[in-house]
Amino acid sequence: MPNCTLTQEQIDRAVSFHGHECPGLWIGLRAAELCLRELGHNDEIPIIAVVETDMCGVDGIQVLTGCTLGKGNLIHKDLGKTAFSFYRTTDNKALRAVFHREAMGPEGQELRDLMKKVFAGTASEDEQHRAKSLKAQARQRVFEAPLDDLFTVAAPAQPAPRSAKILDSLTCSACGESTMESRTRRFAGETYCIPCFADVEQKV
Repeated sequence: MPNCTLTQEQIDRAVSFHGHECPGLWIGLRAAELCLRELGHNDEIPIIAVVETDMCGVDGIQVLTGCTLGKGNLIHKDLGKTAFSFYRTTDNKALRAVFHREAMGPEGQELRDLMKKVFAGTASEDEQHRAKSLKAQARQRVFEAPLDDLFTVAAPAQPAPRSAKILDSLTCSACGESTMESRTRRFAGETYCIPCFADVEQKV
């Protein structure tokens, strides 16, 4: 892996956390590598990650950067884009990396089609062998490529999200469950959680 600075131990940790190796995880690992190179690790200096996808690579980012959903410094935007933004809050340095799909090589589309069959359990034995061969080629291609060949990197258009805050919890007037204040809705003088608010709206 001449252009990859990640260690095998880092890769193994991510694979163990995610549960398997796959192209999506490799993309996330290389995006995390870019963050580590340009901004550092969250254990050393505050980093916020914004991911525009829920694909496998998000797990690689959590493992390697220290930005996690539970800590509130990994934010998911459901936009369906293989794009990752990283913000260093101490000096406002930031970057947004968008993956080049063609970086998977000419076999990329064939591999995607075959992997769909493999996960659906409909792939023939020959298709399974072909998918395994293409997967090995794709892995080598992703880990050997320079980061600049894998991603378009630019300054994010959006400012850094605010840091995670501890908020009060309020009791929903309908179900009685405790709900984070920022996720409650007000209607006719009452406080509702989001699902109960939707039910109230339907009845109005």
